[in-house]
Amino acid sequence: MTKEFSCNSKRDISLDEVPITSQEYTDILEMQQTILDMIASRDHCTDILTNLCTLAESLLPNSVASIMLIDKSSGLMNVLSAPSVPQVGHDALANLKPGTSGGSCGNAVFHNEPQYVQDTFTDPRWKDLRKLAVDFNLSACWSMPIRDENNNAIGSFALSSFEQRSPAPFHKKLLQTSASIVNIILKNKNIEKRVKLFAAAAQNAADGMIITNEHNKIVEVNQAFEDIYGYTEEEVLGHNPNILSSKKHDEKFYAQMWKSIHDESKWAGEIINHRADGTEIIQWMSISSLYDDHDKNYNYLAVFSDLTELKNTQKKIENMAYKDSLTGLCNKIQLELLLNTDKEKTLLLLNVNNFSYINTAYGFEVGDKLLIKLANILKNQFNTKSTCRINSDEFALLFDEYVDMKHITEDIQDYFYNKEIVIDNITLNISFTYGAAQGINNLLRNSALALKQAKENGKNNLYIFNQDADSIGHSQRETFIALNNILHSALNEGKVIPYFQGIRNNKTKEITKYEVLARIEYDGEIISPYEFLEPARLSGLLPEITKAMIDKSFEFMASNNYTFSINIAEDDLSKDYLLEYLNEKELEYGISSNRVILEILEGISANGKKSHVRQLTQLKNRGYSIAIDDFGSEYSNFERVLDLDIDYLKIDAKYIKDIYKNTKSYEITKAIVFFAKNANIPCIAEFVHNIEVQKIIDKLGIEYSQGYLFCEPEPILKSNTQS
Repeated sequence: MTKEFSCNSKRDISLDEVPITSQEYTDILEMQQTILDMIASRDHCTDILTNLCTLAESLLPNSVASIMLIDKSSGLMNVLSAPSVPQVGHDALANLKPGTSGGSCGNAVFHNEPQYVQDTFTDPRWKDLRKLAVDFNLSACWSMPIRDENNNAIGSFALSSFEQRSPAPFHKKLLQTSASIVNIILKNKNIEKRVKLFAAAAQNAADGMIITNEHNKIVEVNQAFEDIYGYTEEEVLGHNPNILSSKKHDEKFYAQMWKSIHDESKWAGEIINHRADGTEIIQWMSISSLYDDHDKNYNYLAVFSDLTELKNTQKKIENMAYKDSLTGLCNKIQLELLLNTDKEKTLLLLNVNNFSYINTAYGFEVGDKLLIKLANILKNQFNTKSTCRINSDEFALLFDEYVDMKHITEDIQDYFYNKEIVIDNITLNISFTYGAAQGINNLLRNSALALKQAKENGKNNLYIFNQDADSIGHSQRETFIALNNILHSALNEGKVIPYFQGIRNNKTKEITKYEVLARIEYDGEIISPYEFLEPARLSGLLPEITKAMIDKSFEFMASNNYTFSINIAEDDLSKDYLLEYLNEKELEYGISSNRVILEILEGISANGKKSHVRQLTQLKNRGYSIAIDDFGSEYSNFERVLDLDIDYLKIDAKYIKDIYKNTKSYEITKAIVFFAKNANIPCIAEFVHNIEVQKIIDKLGIEYSQGYLFCEPEPILKSNTQS
């Protein structure tokens, strides 16, 4: 049945350059064998070409094959065979002129080079045939020139796909083989030339061929055999092919091979032989038994491809995939494979202390040489099953069983403490920070968590993963995933909403400002930020929450004149969008910038990047006020506070909530207030929850109070006076 020449589904497929598989070699060899058998059987030329196209199409789903030839008198190309293409397609391709815009086939003949067009709808090589590509949905087309005995292009063999795709090495091999076969078939113009043509095919094939008689003595070899093996025809004729044996296969291997030949008349597989110079050759070989009706006996045809270069390439690819290119150690991918067993193991991760400093101070060349030297030491000195380099400055030692991690770590520490490393006359003292895990599952993840904890504890430390103390519980992980999903849905559906908490002016005893607080409205409940802010931070959604708060609070506050504050995270400053977004919302809702206070965490002001400080300065110049939130919770940078010209200091709630009974909290708050008054910066006390706290606030002269004593967060404004 003819294929549908039009296909509505289109996919953009990008094929990776992967080695040809054994099965793919077998498919091509079987196709080649089938066509050669038809030639030997003197089948009609049209039938042979039709079968060749059909076989090629079967090896590339959703495609059609076509053969075009140049008319010597006109120099134009016409379809010779394309069994799956309707006549209207033949007519559309008639009298195609070879050239740079004549499609894949026109270019293949014009340039006498293969043409691989992934997208016929846009590729300039299909300029003259664009309508044909669109009408018949020919999304991709690969064409191989058919060459005559003088290596001139006389036509093309093409595979056209209804999907945009690039050819893999297998497809290129298929096109090359098919074009070579077409060249052979074209010589077979009449019955008298068929025997000569078959001999020429064998002699000129890219793959090697050996023909033996019923006694398995070599009677014919082609030129490719001589080129591959280095033997001349005279040296091998009359000999058993076992003269080529490498002795790498046992008797059982050959017994199974001959059993397949006798039972099924064919065998295919990978085999290792040796060349005339003694070097090994890896081949993919297909052997067929050929019965001669005239002589009533069998001959055997072996067709083989040299896989030696392919195998070497595969080995190089494996090394690239599983080996660290600098040190030659196993890489992270190989380590994960080594860990994928059901046996107890111990994994120790080592992070080179101060490696970035070494790179900066002495250069990357010294850093690379150091890593190579460390790799050799770790591999040879500490009796590991495997030594790996998994990151730029991290190594992994894998042990096949439980070992004493403290003892191993002490051995490593002692070795490097007593041995200086010399690189290019530079003496270096090397130390590591260690993270270890033992067991069967999740060793790499667990040891990485342990290494992180060790770094937090200080350099040159060992931390051993503790399942109970260091694992995130299943229920906690499920909760995190659920909140993350809720957060995405809430942002998409506008369910992230503002709540407002009043800020009391302690002088006038009135609520004059409001802080905008984010909440999620979900399934009839209100979710607190204490639950969703961490998932939002890890998911990179904090800026989206901030944008929602700006937009909705500006809209709400457009109907009154209250001053209000919005929380700004470091993620917002890193995105560098605030000035533009705030200006946009000012214009949209008619909000004056002098009504808006931007609350930033103390850490941003104290240690902020230059770009963050620049943005805050720009916002100040634009008229926005800046407040430092949770002041006193970190290492306070008083100089930076003055440099930024801060408008408000919000004293951290941990000092306010127990200030009436905790002397330390009182003294710290008193010191902050003293600094603020000298700098002429008003203070806001957070977490004012009872009258005892407020009395201390009044005593210290703090200008503003915020807390449940005066106002709880609500979705609407509550303006009142508090005595």
